Amino acid sequence: MDDPCRLYLITPPVLPPGFSESLAAALDAGDVACLQLRLKDAPRDEVKRAVEQLMPIAQARGVAFLLNDDAILAAELGCDGAHLGQQDGDHAGARMLLPGRILGITCHDSRHLAMVAGEMGADYVAFGAFFPTSTKEAKHRATTDLLEWWSEMFEIPCVAIGGITAANCAPLVQAGADFLAVVGAVWNHPEGPAAGLRAMNAAIAAAG
Repeated sequence: MDDPCRLYLITPPVLPPGFSESLAAALDAGDVACLQLRLKDAPRDEVKRAVEQLMPIAQARGVAFLLNDDAILAAELGCDGAHLGQQDGDHAGARMLLPGRILGITCHDSRHLAMVAGEMGADYVAFGAFFPTSTKEAKHRATTDLLEWWSEMFEIPCVAIGGITAANCAPLVQAGADFLAVVGAVWNHPEGPAAGLRAMNAAIAAAG
C-alpha cells in the first residue's frame, strides 16, 4: 500500500503577532509532515529571527522545518531543509549544501522541470497551482493528470500546492499527491488554525 497523503504546512505571508502560539496550537491539533517558513522579500535578519523562534516549535513535535528560497541560510541555521523555486539560485549547489537534508523544488505544471529536479537529487517536487490562490499570483495551472503521471512513473514524492482546502482536496489525494501544501486553509480558518488543521486532515483521510 502507498504511504498516505500528509499535510505540508506553509506559514502565512506575514507572521501576525503571537504567531508562535498559533503555530504550536496548530501543530498540536494533528499530523503535519513539515512546516515551510515562507517570508517573501523579508530582510535576512527577520527571516533568521523567525527561524530561531519557530524551528524549535516544529522540531519538538517531529515536524520537519524547511526554509523557502534560501539554501545557504537553511544550511547555516540548521534547518531540516530548503524549498527552492525555479529562480531561487543554483539547485545543484543547494543539493551539495544540504547533504542528508530535504531539498524541494517548485516545478509548476512542467513534467520536464520535475524530471530535471529528480535527476538533480531533489527529495520532492512541487506542482501547482491547482486552484486559485490569494497568497501569490499563479502563473501556472496544474491538473490532476500531472499527479497521476508522476506518482505512477517516479518514486520521488510530489507536493500539490495552490488554493487547496478541505472542500477541494479529494481529487488531489486520489490522483496520488504525497503531500498537500496549504496556507489559508489552516491560518484563515474561521474557527482558528487548530480547527483548520483538523479539517484538512479529516478531508485527506476521507479521500484516501
